[in-house]
Amino acid sequence: MQSGAKTLSAGGGASLCCLLLLWLIYSHLLREGQLAVGTCEIVMLNRDSSVPRRTIARQTARCACRRGQIAGTTRARPACVDARIVRSRQWCEMTPCLEGEVCSLLFNRSGWTCTRGSGRIKTVTESDVGLCCGS
Repeated sequence: MQSGAKTLSAGGGASLCCLLLLWLIYSHLLREGQLAVGTCEIVMLNRDSSVPRRTIARQTARCACRRGQIAGTTRARPACVDARIVRSRQWCEMTPCLEGEVCSLLFNRSGWTCTRGSGRIKTVTESDVGLCCGS
């Protein structure tokens, strides 16, 4: 009877050890592909300069935002921003333009422009950012 209990105990210990090892491997693999909370990374960037004096740039970003945040743009880089900004379409509140540029809302609040003193204008629309929200 005692040898059966020892065998059962050894088998249970080995199973527990094997499950623990599998859990460690699984959790390590999950962490490798995940972003830190509150950060974003650019996954893809495409530029089209086929039209003279105009460049169309599209980038795809991946974000891991905190509760109450959504992917947006800060200083011309993808960032997690307050979801209220996106819902109300007050784009300039997320500080989307670079230092030295002035942010202005488009007349229908479908996007924003960043204007430099030299007159260069960069326009970003809601469809460019890939956001969809209600007012």
